Amino acid sequence: MADDPLTSFVRTVVGSGTPILVLSPHLDDAVLSCGGLLGWDGRRAPVTVASLFTEATPPPYTLSARQYLKQTGADDAEELFAERRAEDRRVLERLDVHCRHVGLVDGLFRRLPRPRRGTARLARLLPEVAHVYPTYRLHLSRGRVSPHDAETLRAVAATVDELLPGSSGGLVLAPLGVGGHADHVLVRTAAERSGRRVVYYSDFPYNQHAAPDARFSGRNRLVARGWERGLDRKAELIRGYGTQADALFPEGNIPRVPEVYLLPKTGWTATKPAPARGPGIGVRTAGGVS
Repeated sequence: MADDPLTSFVRTVVGSGTPILVLSPHLDDAVLSCGGLLGWDGRRAPVTVASLFTEATPPPYTLSARQYLKQTGADDAEELFAERRAEDRRVLERLDVHCRHVGLVDGLFRRLPRPRRGTARLARLLPEVAHVYPTYRLHLSRGRVSPHDAETLRAVAATVDELLPGSSGGLVLAPLGVGGHADHVLVRTAAERSGRRVVYYSDFPYNQHAAPDARFSGRNRLVARGWERGLDRKAELIRGYGTQADALFPEGNIPRVPEVYLLPKTGWTATKPAPARGPGIGVRTAGGVS
């Protein structure tokens, strides 16, 4: 039986020895969305998982950040993220892929690069006024990248250039941004603008209750393909992220669903594609819980 288009594409990439860079916004996103594919690719091709937002900051925390810490049973964000980084290294070792923690600050904890004048004292009582995304639901998960995140966007772009040097080599796997989390949209934007070959992965589990951005898929002429290899062990891998799994799957059931990848309908030429004029600061995507 002939392979489906996605499997044929993956076999071609892997067979050519093309380096694969998986951009994971947070310390679990790559395995949540691509664990099956990574388990198949990791032993056949050079794969690097670059987790971008791998750090927290000291208190004072916003109300949304405190709620997140309570949800995970943690008191100190920096200690929590240290454990999350350790979890990520352990899980990715099992997949035989390289692990890179970039060290950018997670959106829940990211502070303004230049505090607003006259707010220093107020920020001690109301930390929200000093943060790029003051609240989760009204700011961080609304599908918008804040204008204050311009330097963060440049840092993500620089990471792609560092880990995939050269003008045309390599393949990037990047989040589609389903659910509207600003960190996911930011990474997607950097990938779209990189001029490299990009396959977008549908963000699990957020794609179980939120729709993708049809305008983005249309602009990039993307076609969705399913991947079902390697799913038998995926739930076990996800449970390796013990600080997150209970919050993401409170009933304890991790559904076994195909992974979804979006590729350009017309494929790629052998040369570097032209950089996309994709959405930048202020872009919207479909909403939803992230």
